[in-house]
Amino acid sequence: QAADSKREQFRRYLEKSGVLDTLTKVLVALYEEPEKPNSALDFLKHHLGASAPENPEIEALRLEVAEMKEKYDAVLEENKKLKAKV
Repeated sequence: QAADSKREQFRRYLEKSGVLDTLTKVLVALYEEPEKPNSALDFLKHHLGASAPENPEIEALRLEVAEMKEKYDAVLEENKKLKAKV
């Protein structure tokens, strides 16, 4: 009896938070795929990750990484030129 009550509370929690709806949508999308992917788990991960709102901190870190890559490439080029002079 207590286990059923806890299970029902958990089900209501998942429903209220939108988890059940999101999972249902992703599973329906997988079902409707004309060619099933090799990895259903990867399909779910990709689609669940895509449906999550983007964290602004993640975007800021992506921009920082892009800037660092540019600086790194510039330093490599400068190093190459300096080695050529020596």
